[in-house]
Amino acid sequence: MSLFGSSGIRGRVFEEITLELASDIGKAVGSSYKRVVIGRDTRTSGEMFRSAIVSGILSSGAEAFDAGIVSTPTLAWAGRGFDCGLMITASHNPGGYNGVKFWNSNGLAFLKEQRDRIDDQLTRKEFEPVPWDEIGSLSGHDTAVEEHMEKILSGVGTSDIKVVVDCGGGATFNITPSLLKRMGCDVVVLNGEPDGHFSARDPEPMEENLAELMEAVKSSDADLGIAHDGDGDRMTAVDEKGRYIGGDKLLSILALHEVKDSLVVPVDASMVVNDLLPDAEVYRTRVGDVFVGEELQKRNADFGAEPSGTWIFPRHFLCPDGVYAGALLAEMVSKKKLSEMADEVPEYPQQVEGIMFDTKRREEITKGLDEKMRSIDCVELTTIDGWRLQFEEGWALVRLSGTEPKVRIKVEARKPNTVEDIYRTVHSITEEVLR
Repeated sequence: MSLFGSSGIRGRVFEEITLELASDIGKAVGSSYKRVVIGRDTRTSGEMFRSAIVSGILSSGAEAFDAGIVSTPTLAWAGRGFDCGLMITASHNPGGYNGVKFWNSNGLAFLKEQRDRIDDQLTRKEFEPVPWDEIGSLSGHDTAVEEHMEKILSGVGTSDIKVVVDCGGGATFNITPSLLKRMGCDVVVLNGEPDGHFSARDPEPMEENLAELMEAVKSSDADLGIAHDGDGDRMTAVDEKGRYIGGDKLLSILALHEVKDSLVVPVDASMVVNDLLPDAEVYRTRVGDVFVGEELQKRNADFGAEPSGTWIFPRHFLCPDGVYAGALLAEMVSKKKLSEMADEVPEYPQQVEGIMFDTKRREEITKGLDEKMRSIDCVELTTIDGWRLQFEEGWALVRLSGTEPKVRIKVEARKPNTVEDIYRTVHSITEEVLR
C-alpha cells in the first residue's frame, strides 16, 4: 500500500511518521535530487523531522538548503532554484500529526511516477550511504519569504481596506500580515505567534474553528477576515458582516474573477460553477490538490480549486497558494464588498453523510458499490474517484474515504425535493451493500 495520500505523506507523530521514515525519505529523495530545499511549519515535531530528513539527504551525497519556518507556497516558490523542495507539514491536521509534501521546481507536487519511485525505495530500504568524503552539506536559505512576497506583490494591486488575519499559530505568521501591510491594508493579526500546539484553534480554517475571527471582524469594523491552515496552502474568508465565506461559495467568487475559458475542480465541488460559467469548460478530478494541479497543467486551464480552501492560480504558480489568494481577495474587496460578491452566488441545497464500514470488507464493498451504482439511471457516471452520478437537476458522489473507514455520500441539486430523491436512492443502495 502506498505511503502517499492525496497530499504527500502524513500521519501521527512517532506512529505512522517516525524518525526512521523521515531519514529514509531524505535518503530516497537525496538519491535522485542533488539540491533539495527544505521548509517546515510551526509544529513541535518539525525541527526534529527536519534533522532526520537532512541526515538522510546528506548521507546520500546531496546538498540540503534549510529555508526554516515558511508556508508551503513559500517553500514551493523557493523550489524554483533547486532540484526539488520538501515541506515538513501536516497542513490542516492537528498538532500531533506531521508529514512531508514533495514539490517539483515548477510548483507541481511530485507526479505519480515520482511518488511510485519514492514509495518503492521506502519499501525496499536499499539505501547505500556515500563514502565519508562525499557526504553532502547543509546550508541556509533565508530569502524564501521575501522572494515569495515580491512575487505576489508583482501580481496584485494595492488595497486600503482593513483586514483581520488569523494565522492560527501556523507558518503564515511571517508573510501574510506583512504582505497585506505592504499592499496598503490596515492589518489586525490574530494568533500571529508561531504555536506548534495550535492552542488557539484547530489548524483547519473551517467555520466552526473561526469564531474568534468572525467576532474580531465585526468588533473592529473590518472589511475582510482571512484565515489560514497550519502551512498556508489554504485560505478561507469572513465578510464585513462577520459571515464565514468558504467552500463552494469562495470557490465560485474566485472562479468568476479568474476564469475565461476553463477551470479544474474535484468531483465533490458544487455544480454552481457550471451554472455561473456556462461558457467555460469545467474539468473534474479526484479529490486532492495534486490531482487538480496535474490537470491544470494538462488542460492549460485558467484556475483550479477545491472547496476545502485550496486555490491554484496558474498565472501565478502551480502550487496551491493561500497567501496569494488572501492578497488577491484583499484587492478584490477594495473594489467591492465581499458580502455583495457572496450574495450574488447561489447556494444549492446539499446533503452530506459519512457511513462507517468494516475495512476488512473494503474490496467486497468496493465491488458491490460499483455494480449497484452502475445500475442507476443517470445522465453520466464518472468513476475517477468513487462514483459521481450526474442527473438533469443534480448529482451524487459516493466514495470510500482514504483517511477514515467511511463511505462518504454527497448530494446536491437545484431544488430540495430533488436532493431528497437522489439521496434516498444512493443512500439505500449504499446501506444495502454495507449490510
